[in-house]
Parts: sequence; structure tokens; C-alpha cells
Amino acid sequence: MLQQMELPGLAFAVWMLICFYAPVGGYPNGKVREACTSMVPCHGSSPQLSPEHTITVNGTEFKPGDSIEVHLSGPVFEGFFIQARDAEHLESPALGSFMLADRGASQLLTCAHTKNSAVSHTSKAKKKHIKVYWIAPGNAPKRVQFLATVVKKYKIFWVKIPGPIVSQPNALSPTPPLHATSGAVSTSHPVSYLSKPFNASSCGRTKFCIRNPSNCDPESASCFFLSFQQEGSSVFVEMSGPSEGYLAFALSHDQWMGDDDAYLCVGEDHRVRTITAYLKERSPPVLDSENALEDVSWRLADGLLQCSFRRSIRLPAHKGRFNLDASYYIFLADGEASEGGVIHKHRQQPLITNGIYNITGLPQDIGGSRSPRLIKAHGTLMFIAWITTVSIGVIVARFFKPVWSYSFLFGKEMWFQVHRMLMLTTVMLTSISFVLPFIYRGGWSQQAGFHPYLGCTVMALAIFQALMAGFRPSRHAPRRQLFNWFHWCTGTAARILAGNSDLKSLGITGPSSAQVLGDFWFCIL
Repeated sequence: MLQQMELPGLAFAVWMLICFYAPVGGYPNGKVREACTSMVPCHGSSPQLSPEHTITVNGTEFKPGDSIEVHLSGPVFEGFFIQARDAEHLESPALGSFMLADRGASQLLTCAHTKNSAVSHTSKAKKKHIKVYWIAPGNAPKRVQFLATVVKKYKIFWVKIPGPIVSQPNALSPTPPLHATSGAVSTSHPVSYLSKPFNASSCGRTKFCIRNPSNCDPESASCFFLSFQQEGSSVFVEMSGPSEGYLAFALSHDQWMGDDDAYLCVGEDHRVRTITAYLKERSPPVLDSENALEDVSWRLADGLLQCSFRRSIRLPAHKGRFNLDASYYIFLADGEASEGGVIHKHRQQPLITNGIYNITGLPQDIGGSRSPRLIKAHGTLMFIAWITTVSIGVIVARFFKPVWSYSFLFGKEMWFQVHRMLMLTTVMLTSISFVLPFIYRGGWSQQAGFHPYLGCTVMALAIFQALMAGFRPSRHAPRRQLFNWFHWCTGTAARILAGNSDLKSLGITGPSSAQVLGDFWFCIL
């Protein structure tokens, strides 16, 4: 009885620790979306009247697609919130989108369903100056004013500090800005500015389209869109998606990255650079020194990066360029690009078509998957094992032991047989699931973070737990209590690590994952 009281007590203490720990991540981190409309921080006091900080810009006129450098400066402050609004209607929603100059001090937020339409701090570290870039949207009003809320200390802050007003010229249509290419990549083809987003009305009729999510609208801030349209001996390509850095697609002979024909649209100096490249194994793309693309256009507004270009179906003079009249798997990826247009590894699994397609053949409107079947099977088996069978097994051992103590199955108490069957099923499912990622990757993945290490630890604990159970001392043996503690500690450690890994795989991270995990295991411990 004493032992039965000690284990739940320890479980309760662990749960309380997790619950008290979880909210710690909620302190000033700049996630102030609740203040998008009023721009007033929820600090329980009134704002100051005379602002000490100023907003400056590097120009007074703009055209759609132009970038304006915005500076916020003044005495030391901890937090800030910057927006651009219609100067004639300052109560209207934030408009346009921002790009960051210092990701360590500032972050992008979504206000009024417009991605990256506001900027705030990332921590309460003291600062005197912030620089960001505002990208004018295609539907911008004639006059735009910048506003800022600045927090000096928790109770000392200023709201909607008025900044300069920038306006569009009197011309009826904007002059497309010219694209400046870097010295590493040369092109003789003109580059122009897209006046409006792409549309999907011709998908499946005259265009071969790939959309994620399926059937999404390319004008949406959450839609990844790629289309191909054959025009004589060339193919016109459109690519669009929510990205702060780059978008890329690749043509591949298989569903593995490597030896592929790639095309990238990279945000650089508040413009978009379109590049061809060759993917060699899982290393960074090898950029071409000569660009074989024509009719290049781009647009960077409303949180969307968009580009279009034309490419000849056959390019025998350009090594690494595939013929477009053959069938390929198609990859679609996005990621971050640092200053100077240096691209980084994509943040999420690339979208990969489920089969091979000829983009110059019959027009289709398809989707794809960011999780290959083997990886889906891996996640499904792990979820069944560590959220379902192991949980039921723990409940049976904890609560059904006195109920089924006089019921027998194959010569053993029924609760024990059910518990053992469920736990052996967990070990079997874990073992099968464990090998699937290695089959998919062809070995160990160096870029999967902590997940494979957690998986190996869980696998080792599961096997150790099964082996230890096989040498379980008799009920009245002197070492039985020691076995009970080792059995409980090993099982609990495995369940916590497996549950944490499952939650991260589902996208539940940070303080919320600690809260969910704590509540879940408290219920079954």
C-alpha cells in the first residue's frame, strides 16, 4: 500500500513541476497579436503622452513593390510594435509587409490576416535602435503612415507614436522597378515587376498546377503554388508562396534529393533574384553562372514571394538542365535567406509529388505530400505504441490489478497477461517503426535535430524494459521492491521521451507541449 501511494505522489509532483514550468515561456517575447488593432500593450496602465522616440524613413515616395527603410530610435527601450496604415484612416488594419534587418532583435507578426504586416521585439533586452524594411503592397492607398508603440519599462510606454507619411506619385500606373543581379549570376534578359498575384483559374485546363494545400488560392497567404504552361517550344513557370527568404522547385528522377534540376526565387536586398541550380546529393545547391531563363518577373508583397519566368523545353547547351518534355517527380520547398541572398536549409519537409509527371503533357491540377509514406507509417506506429497501447497497459497494471486478481488467463492473473500483451505489442510496434526512417533515409540523418536521438533512447529503454521484465523476481523476493522501482522509472522515462517526441512531430512545441504532456501523463500515472 505504501508503494502504491508513493508512485502516484511522485507522479503528481512531476505533473505540478511541468505545469508551473510551462507558463515561463509566456513572458515578453513580442507575440503581441492581441494588440494588432489598438497597438496598446496589456500592461494595466495608461500610456505616456509625450513620446521620446522617433520613426524615420529613407524616402517619401513609393510604388507597389518598393521597399522603404524604417528606423525606430531613441532612449533605451525594451519592447516595440511597428505597423504601416492608411494615413487617411489610421484605425484601418495594418497593410503591406515587413522584412527584418536583425532577426535577433525583431520578428514578424501577422495582423488583420496579412502575413508579416507588423514587427515586434523578440525579448526584453534593452535596445536603442531598430531597422526594418517595409514592402509596399499592390493595393496600397495613396498615403501611408508608420506608427509605433514603444515600451520603456513595463508601466512606461507610448502608443501609436506617429511616424512620417509616404505617398505614391501622381502617375496612374507604377513603373516596374528593375532588378539588380549579383556579380555571381549574370543575365541579359530584362526583369520586371508583377502587378498582381497569380490565379489558378486555368489550372487543369491550360496549366499544369501543383498546390499545397490542395485547391488553395495563390492569393492566399498560406498557399504554395507552382504552375507550368507550354507555349510553343518553351514553358512559362509561375511560383508563389508565403516565404521570407526563398522558394524553389526541382525536377527529379526519384523522390530523393540529389542530381536534380532546380530553380530558385531568392529574396535579396528587397528584390527577388531568379536562379537556376543543380542539386548534388543533400548538399547546398550549385548555382549556375549563366541564367537560361527569360521573361523574368517578380513580386514581394503581402507576405508572399512570387516569381515567373520562361524556359525553353530543351537546353542542350546548358549542362544540368533537364528536358521539360519528360516525366519527373517535382519538389517544392521554401526556406530562409540571409543578407546577400545566401539560402539556408528548408524549414519543413519539401512537398513531393506522389508520382512522376510530364509538365508539358496533359494539364492537371494536383497536390503532393510533405510526408513520404514510410515516414507517415513511422509516425502512425509510434503514436499507436506510445499513446495507445502503452497507456492502456499502464492503466491496466495500476487500476485493474485488484479487480482481476482472481481472474486467470493461461495460468496467470488476467491483469498481468493483458498488461504484458500490450507492453510486448508496444515493443514490437516501436521496433518496426524504428527501422522505417533508416530505410527511407538510407542511413543516419545528420539534419533531423534531436528527434533521432530521442528515438534511439526510447528504443533502448523499451528493449531494456522488456529484458528486465523477463528476469522479474518473485513477488516476495528481497529484490522485488528494487525491481518495481527500476521497472517504473524505466517505463516512465520511456513514456515521457516518446510522448515528447510524438508531440514535436505533431507540431506541438514550446510551453504548450509541456502542458499537454504533463496533463496526459498525470492522467495515466
